[in-house]
Amino acid sequence: MASHRKPRTSVLASPGGRRTAAGLTTAALASVTLLSQSADAAPRAPKPTIEEVNKKVDDLYHQAEVATEKYNGAKEHADEQRHTVDGLLNAAAKRAEQMNRSRHQLGMFASAQYRTGGMNPTAQLMLAKDPQQFFDRSHLMERLTSRQKQAVTDYQEQAAAAAHQRAEATDSLERLQKSQASLKESKRSVQDKLTEARQLLSRLTAQEKARLAALERQKEAAAKRKAEEEARRQQERQRQQDGGGSTGGRTGGGSTGDSSSTKAEKALAFARAQIGKPYVWGATGPSSYDCSGLTQAAWKAAGVTMPRTTWDQVKIGQRVATKDLQPGDLVFFFDDISHVGMYIGGGKMIHAPHPGASVREESIYYMPIYGSVRPG
Repeated sequence: MASHRKPRTSVLASPGGRRTAAGLTTAALASVTLLSQSADAAPRAPKPTIEEVNKKVDDLYHQAEVATEKYNGAKEHADEQRHTVDGLLNAAAKRAEQMNRSRHQLGMFASAQYRTGGMNPTAQLMLAKDPQQFFDRSHLMERLTSRQKQAVTDYQEQAAAAAHQRAEATDSLERLQKSQASLKESKRSVQDKLTEARQLLSRLTAQEKARLAALERQKEAAAKRKAEEEARRQQERQRQQDGGGSTGGRTGGGSTGDSSSTKAEKALAFARAQIGKPYVWGATGPSSYDCSGLTQAAWKAAGVTMPRTTWDQVKIGQRVATKDLQPGDLVFFFDDISHVGMYIGGGKMIHAPHPGASVREESIYYMPIYGSVRPG
């Protein structure tokens, strides 16, 4: 029996259904818009204050100095290793020449033995025209045999020495490769830290940069006041020691005529002559310096050889307390001993501060002091 039911009409196909679908679409779009607006309205990280930027930049410069000292140490080690490798390679080349000469001599002996060694002494005597000729030849062969044995011994010694030198050269080349890898890593670390600091500073507005400069001036002024206070205390201690007389020796900046004072004065004179030259990490002069490069060059001008890094420079000379500092002494900073300056008296030093700055005089209280040494 045929069905008389009417087919159902799709809601979407009907006019009312189309209106309903349109309403649903509008609601969905509104929901998406609201969600988008909610995402845009999500709280953003607050912009760092100038004080925070200042601290971050200082931290990055400090980290860059640590990486710079690692670079300096790796470079010094790589240079020494390269010199060792060159020496071993030169020695190996000379040894090869000696081995070639020994080998040539052995070849000559082998040829001579081939020509005469196949005949026994009795046959040689019977065939000799003159017995004296035989005995002369026999004596010559004995001497030849002795020289041949010595040649063999020499060749064996040369071969053993050459093998030892090849092993040394191989080990030195491996150490050189490790030093070069460390050098590359330290260099990349320095560059990354300095790039991050530059990017932070580049995002500041003119007003923010002015505020940052004002903070630096406040920090410098506070360090200067502390240096002046320490200078007054030092002068008072000196007056008490001298019974009210004038100061003398290195403490007062004068020369006592002894070798130590003379060297310190020469080192200070060199350091003063570098004031105004730019800080460049890894530089040892003459047109630019990093902190340990400056102190090394200054004391070298005074005839005193010093190691390259702050970590090694702090180990030389005599340790002195801050209150007993004299001109020419080296003052080291931070717990990781990553910065150094040369004391000039009055609580001040000459140092190469950081990238973007030049060699200058500054209070030793600008940074936390680790300790001091007296070279010479």
